[in-house]
Amino acid sequence: MDDVSTVLERRPEPATTGSPVAPRRVTVCMATMRRPGVVDTLAALDRLVLPADIELAGVVVADNDEAPSSRERVLEAARGMRTPVRYVHAPYRNISIARNACLEACETEWLAFMDDDETPAPDWLAKLFERRDGEDLDLVFGPAIAVYPDDTPAWIRSKDYHTSRPVREAGQVQTGHAGNALIRVGHPDVRDERFLLERGRTGGEDTEFFFRLWRKGLRLGIADDAVVYEPVEPKRLSFDWLAKRRFRSGQTYGRHAAEGQGTAARAKLFVAAAIKAAVCTCAAAAQALNPTERNFWALRGRFHAGVCAAAFRVKEAELY
Repeated sequence: MDDVSTVLERRPEPATTGSPVAPRRVTVCMATMRRPGVVDTLAALDRLVLPADIELAGVVVADNDEAPSSRERVLEAARGMRTPVRYVHAPYRNISIARNACLEACETEWLAFMDDDETPAPDWLAKLFERRDGEDLDLVFGPAIAVYPDDTPAWIRSKDYHTSRPVREAGQVQTGHAGNALIRVGHPDVRDERFLLERGRTGGEDTEFFFRLWRKGLRLGIADDAVVYEPVEPKRLSFDWLAKRRFRSGQTYGRHAAEGQGTAARAKLFVAAAIKAAVCTCAAAAQALNPTERNFWALRGRFHAGVCAAAFRVKEAELY
């Protein structure tokens, strides 16, 4: 990580006088690379509505470009904010490097990850903490709702492929995504954990990171009403892009499922996924004249094909 770092020392408005306990301090962190929309994201963060017992201590923006291309953009936006903003140059084109820079720059007990093109609802952080308090959780995930351009193909819009919602497996929350996550980074089992650099170009680095924390015994949960909104880039509105993403997601899932397993268990995983992929292929063929259902089943098949690949450790493709 480069040593370029700038802090604008503006302090949030103090908590309500007479609050019985000191407010919990949280840092919002995001990686960025050549996205002008980060300016709007910062402005939205400055408009968050927080209860008296939560303080937005600051925002960390980690620039993942080779050159510090977003520095002036971020610092100019920060000058009009009441919230302190820290810019960190964390090159180069590996999202894990940027996410790790955020972890290292965070000085509060709590850290909230989001993406640089997202717009949080005004009560986003409040809702994350509300769920955290209700279940005594260490990590809380919320949905990132896709905002589609007008020319989005109907088959993509109808199935809402780009909205990311955290899920439960067998009734448990085992992992999530860093586009909307609250983490107790002060927890002793989190302090020294970092995102894997080898996954920073393939994607899935956040899924693996949170899965690792779940395996260590941390308590994970979901706040369905803690919402951020994310515009969908035109290049992602194609079957080919979605197919590559689903295949990689299958590889990520399969890698976790096969972790520590012997050859027999891996073979069982492969066979189960292969059968599911075949069923999906048949379902897609049966819906050949219906693009919405055909593509739905074809993409499910790509996910299970990715699980097959993971069962025998096929190298994951770089998507970023």
